[in-house]
Amino acid sequence: MQRCVLICNPNSGKNDKKYLTREFKKILSERGYSTTVIFTKYSGHARGIIKSLENIDLVISLGGDGTFNEIVSGNLKRKEKLLLSHIPLGTTNDIGAMFGMGKDPIENLKMVLDGVVKQVDICKFNDSYFVYVAGLGKFVNIAYDTPREMKEKYGYFAYLMNAIKSFNSKTKLFEVEFDSNGEVYRGLYSFMLICNASRMGGIDVFDDVKLDDGKFEVLLSNITRKKDIVKSLLMIKTSDITKVPGFYYFKTDSLKVKLYKKPDKHWCLDGEELIDNSLEYNIKIVKDLKMLIPNKNIDKVFVNNDL
Repeated sequence: MQRCVLICNPNSGKNDKKYLTREFKKILSERGYSTTVIFTKYSGHARGIIKSLENIDLVISLGGDGTFNEIVSGNLKRKEKLLLSHIPLGTTNDIGAMFGMGKDPIENLKMVLDGVVKQVDICKFNDSYFVYVAGLGKFVNIAYDTPREMKEKYGYFAYLMNAIKSFNSKTKLFEVEFDSNGEVYRGLYSFMLICNASRMGGIDVFDDVKLDDGKFEVLLSNITRKKDIVKSLLMIKTSDITKVPGFYYFKTDSLKVKLYKKPDKHWCLDGEELIDNSLEYNIKIVKDLKMLIPNKNIDKVFVNNDL
């Protein structure tokens, strides 16, 4: 019998975690897995759990994007990497949606177990990792500044309420220099996103993202006026974001970022705050992660779409 460890964040989403984990164990048993369930108890716990596991057949993350980030980060610190999967329970669940998952965790598990193992690019950010996005500047801090109690009570609308608050505040520019494979640029920007994903904050942003092409996407904006922010948000809904005035976009496999002043807010990695006082960052692709994912969006988000 194969062995599975289910790492569950009891604070993610509103689902009954005891019921879910019982049902998961039944389904996994029917598929030939002996399953151990471990509930996280504090921030960073999932990272420590996977680092300490013996070599098993499958680790399933049951929680939000931040929980999965911890599991991926811990796994990449291991000498022997483990096969991972992720069942979303959080508020926005960008990663799960990108893989074609819906809102029913049990159906998502069945889709995963009927799926395929794929190599997925992960971005290393100095000594940290992010699965789908690192961001700095206007609106980016909403993900980690929105109180947990608000997310539990209002769900996705909690983020929208915080976004309105951020919209009404003054938009500041920060000076940044970035080096992409020897090409150096410098400018003032209101926000910066470094991502390996088609979806962020519950919004489909990019159309041409591939999770195994060895590259990531970089998006910057120098928009500051409220009317221009509104105009750009409306255009994102109907246009290619890379063609919206005030946005600058490119793809790369290596990026060095230098800030000239400590920013007012910290970086956000996969929805969580990165408390790091560095002013220089080195971002590159790590090809050392295998995931068991549904078949649904394979042809959309992978270059190599063989099943």
